[in-house]
Formats: sequence, structure tokens, C-alpha cells
Amino acid sequence: MKDIEPVVYNYASIARFSQWKNVMSQQLEMLTDFDVHLFAEGSHYRLYDKLGAHIVEQNGVKGTHFAVWAPHAGAVSVVGDFNQWKAGANPMKPVGQSGIWTAFIPKVGEGANYKYHVTPSNGVASSERSDPYGFYAEVRPKTASIVWDLNKYKWNDKKWMEKRQRRNALDAPISIYEVHLGSWRRVPEEDNRWLTYRELADQLTAYVKEMGFTHVELMPISEHPLDSSWGYQPIGYFSATSRFGTPEELMYLIDTLHQNDIGVIIDWVPAHFPKDGHGLGLFDGTHLYEHADPRQGEHKEWGTYVFNYGRYEVEDFLTSNAFFWFDKYHIDGMRVDAVASMIYLDYGRKDGDWIANQWGGRENVDAIKFMQKLNERIYANYPDVMMIAEESTAWSLVSRPTYIGGLGFLLKWDMGWMHDTLKFMSMEPIHRKYHHNQITFRGLYAWSENFVLPLSHDEVVYGKRSLLNKMPGDDWQRFANLRLLFGYMFTTPAKKLLFMGGEFGQWNEWNSEVSLDWHLTEYPLHKGVQSWVRDLNHLYADEPALHEQDCIGAGFEWIDCSDYEQNVVSFLRFAKNREDMVMVIANFTPVVRHNYNIGVPRGGYWHELLNGDGAAYGGSGVGNYGGVHANDWSLHGKSHSLTLTLPPLAVVLLKPGERHNATNG
Repeated sequence: MKDIEPVVYNYASIARFSQWKNVMSQQLEMLTDFDVHLFAEGSHYRLYDKLGAHIVEQNGVKGTHFAVWAPHAGAVSVVGDFNQWKAGANPMKPVGQSGIWTAFIPKVGEGANYKYHVTPSNGVASSERSDPYGFYAEVRPKTASIVWDLNKYKWNDKKWMEKRQRRNALDAPISIYEVHLGSWRRVPEEDNRWLTYRELADQLTAYVKEMGFTHVELMPISEHPLDSSWGYQPIGYFSATSRFGTPEELMYLIDTLHQNDIGVIIDWVPAHFPKDGHGLGLFDGTHLYEHADPRQGEHKEWGTYVFNYGRYEVEDFLTSNAFFWFDKYHIDGMRVDAVASMIYLDYGRKDGDWIANQWGGRENVDAIKFMQKLNERIYANYPDVMMIAEESTAWSLVSRPTYIGGLGFLLKWDMGWMHDTLKFMSMEPIHRKYHHNQITFRGLYAWSENFVLPLSHDEVVYGKRSLLNKMPGDDWQRFANLRLLFGYMFTTPAKKLLFMGGEFGQWNEWNSEVSLDWHLTEYPLHKGVQSWVRDLNHLYADEPALHEQDCIGAGFEWIDCSDYEQNVVSFLRFAKNREDMVMVIANFTPVVRHNYNIGVPRGGYWHELLNGDGAAYGGSGVGNYGGVHANDWSLHGKSHSLTLTLPPLAVVLLKPGERHNATNG
């Protein structure tokens, strides 16, 4: 086994081995014996180079080579607009006992619509299926795959690719803007149409850069039949959705973001797939990609199938899909959706509706092994990317190496922080002192994982209200509370994620069918929130103390977490060089706290970096006139202390040393 590992992790070695065996034709796309062997043992990680539709030249004739896995089919043929969709007109041939069928069709080239006509051998009715490895698809509700060459786009992001290891590192500032491409901005005067990939390349890139976000996270961009699923029920795992343009135009969007020093993360959904008749379910008349037993193979509450993670060919399919997006689209990371639904056999199921593992437990051993191997393989091939888990339980070691039993992710969403913080912030301030622990509890587990603090789309739909609408009080207090929420988020150790619209205080819940309410940014309070988030982003990136040790306990120290009576918390953030520090103090009440004493580890002058109550942000302008001099007397175990005026419902950041820039306090 040790001898095969270098070959498994190096595709160039596979190609050289195939050439040496003299089983490879002039076309890389043609299947070789070694490809079939790797596929059968679950070790082929770039199946998109072999299966699906590939434009090639064979014996001097240009055409398309088709290959599909359907081991229980009695017959398979390619149907399309080139043969009037006539079944049997272009039959495919089986490749030995591999279950793979292939065909070369001359004169079929880019833009041809096609499907596979699959006739099961078990008597189940024939069906037309989209290509599981198809690179492009018709715009819904049409369902045909489209022959497409993904290699013709010329990338211009070399500088980004050379430095992205630094930009994706745990000690780098990572602030993610989560985006749904279909509703970020629309064109109401043109029948409410969404923007194209190219239009987004210009508008989204400029906005994200101005706002200071370091990365964008695109909600699922794989082809999906239902708009209202937001992409979370994918059909075409290898097809970028055609809703917004061609594959090259998506590449242009990503390329443009990269050229502006913005990383791109995609939402990836290996947890399930829909039951639509042209998709993966019962592909060859049998449960090929999913378990046959619905207690294992279905998520009834979602109405979807579940992948059979223990099947080698399915493992190849999903691993190849992850590799595909890194290879072909230069993405910089994946947020893996619904990890909990994969690793728990009883997820969303009642007693009697699930099957225990071989030890009688509820852990999905196959899914766990798959996830571990997936992360190992990705980091062996792409060491400079981010794998991020949306895992909503207390499963341990999600973002720890597999060699110590972890799942191998780089980062994990901190759903506990999100729930506790939003619950706390939604309370009337008069009640908050009785729930003070909801904002301090995180200190007990903050370093157990490498965390992302998520304020995602899930928190602003289905009657949960927008972030602004969750806040209590009159309009002024709501905006102040929202600024306080963001200030506390951006100063709390972890990476950051904010869903679009939150950054300017959208009043309405997110609606995927319409544009964000951009007109709100013309109003001072909304513009103030937007300016606050922009300045927080830039300060987070500029101050090493606020990001270098986001995932290390050495980067954080409470000053006072016990002042529940006044509902104030204070703490220090440290860079790797501990002489570089920032003090954060948050007042969770609408009461101005005069002459508030707080211990600090250094004397001299402390200047205000930011003040969430600044007039420029829509606040009342209460502050400390740019900074204060430290007192010589000690407090809170520190050698010196500050006497501050704490503005209402605001976070204030101070740093030792003379002020270099004007404060907003």
C-alpha cells in the first residue's frame, strides 16, 4: 500500500505509468486500464478528465468522446440534438466489467445538447439522464447537458495563486462575504433579471474590495433545477449553473476577484441530492449513488437521496468533484454544507427510521472515513486552500488533523457562538445582565477548534427576521445594537462571515427572488452601519493583534468578564509579538458609563482606534476625545488602569501609543 500512495496523490505519475503500459491513446480523455483500476478501488480523483463529454480528435476526425458509469444497464446510448434525440442512434459500448460505457461521436462539438438514454437490465423503464460529469447544462427548466471545453479560458490570476497560501493561512485576516448570486443585485427595469457573471465581476468585485472583505463565499453554484433551493439541491455537480452565463464567464468572475486580492470560497453540497428524474437517483435502474434502504439512503425531511459514502465509485465521484472546482475554476476553498447530516446516521430521523453502525452506534463510519480521506487528498494536492465545515453539533476535532482522529478541516463554523450571541442581542438590554454568560461562555471552548463566526443566510430567512429586525428597542437602539453585534463579532477571536445585506442593515428578511434593498444605503443610519462594517474590516486586516492569533489562546485575554451588573465586558487581543495589543470594551446597555475604570498592562497614552458610537456611524458621538492617559494605579491584575467614558450600546477599541489617525469617537 505504501508503494501506491505517491502514485495516487500525483496524477502526472498516473499518466506516465499509463504511457509506459502503452494503454493510453493520443487522447488523454480516453479511458485506460489503469483509469478503470483506480476507479474501481476508489483512488481516481480526477474522473472529470475521463468520464463525461470530451472534445477530441480520433483517427484524424474531430468529435466528442462520451463516458458514463451505469453498471446495471442493459444498454446505453447518447441522445441529443445531433441525432434528433433518437435512442439507439449512437449506442455506447461497455468497457470490460467496469460498468463504464463509452462512445465516440464524430462531428459533435461544443454547444451540442445531449443526455444518456439508459435501459436498465432489471426491467425498470428506460430513462434519459443528464450527464453526472457534464460541464455545462441548459437553463432550467430544460435539463440537457451541453458539450463544453473548459480549457480555453486564459487565467490572469498568477499573482494571487502565488500568494494565496499566505492569504488563506490561520494567522491571516479572513473576513468572508456570503453571497447569493441571484439576489445580490437585480435589474428591476429589465423584468427583475439577475446579473450575469460578467456584470457581477465588475459590480461585486468593486463593492467587496471597497468594504474590505478578504473573501467571498458563493452559495452553491452547481447546476440545480429549483431556484428556491438556492443551489442546495444540486443535479449537475460538475456544471456551473447556466443561470448567469457560461463556464468561462464564471471563470472571469473568479479571475476578476483574484486580481483584486479577493479569495473565492464555494458552498459545496455532498450531503444529499434531489430525486429529479434526470439526476443521479436510480441512475441505471438501481440505487447506484444512494443506498437502497431508505433508512440509509434518504433524507425524508428534505425529500432527497443520501450518497452511499462507502462505495468506492461514489467516493471517486465526490472527491473528483472537489478536485474539479479547484482545478478548473481556481477556487480557494470550500464550505462543506450539512456535515452533521453526513456523520450521524440518525440525523433528522425518528427511532426506527435509521440503521445503527456495526457497533450499534449512530455514527456514519463510511461518511467519516470519506470526509477524512477527502481532506487528506485535497491538502496533499492543494495545500494552500481552505476546507471549512458547517458542522452544527459538538462533534470533536472537526478542524484537527486526521492522524489524531480529526476530520481534517481547516476551519469550522461556530454555530454555538451564533445562537448564543443572537439570542442575547435580541433581548431588551434591561434583561441582558441576567444572561451575561451567553456572551462569555465561548471562552470555555474557543480554542477547541479553528472557528469561523457565522452570521449567514440561515439566520435571516423562514421568519427568523433580518439581523436589524432581531435587535430590540426603537430605531436608534436597533441600529446601535446591530453595530454593537458587528463590533463584538469582529473583535472576538475567530475568522468572520457575514451574509449580504447585513452589512447595511437590511430591514426585510432575505428573499432570493428579489434584489437586496440597496436604496437603504441612501439613509444615514443604514449608511452608518455600512461604514462601520467597512472600517471594522479594514481595521481587522490592518491590526495583527486582531487576526494573527484568531485560533490560538495566546491571542486573547479577559480583562473583566464578570461585570454583569453593568453588562460590560473587556478583553485584550495580542499579535504574535505580544507588545502589539488592542483593548476591546463593549457596553451592552443603552446607558453611558462615566468614569469606568478598567485595568491595562501598560502605562502611557491609549488612543481610540474605533468607536461604534461615532457620529459617522449614526451614533451619538460619546467617546474619549481620541484617547486617554493611563493611571498609575493597578486594577484587574494589571499594572495600570484607564478611566473611560463608555458610549451606549457600543464597542470601543483602544491601543497603546500615540494616535496616528483621527478617531470616530
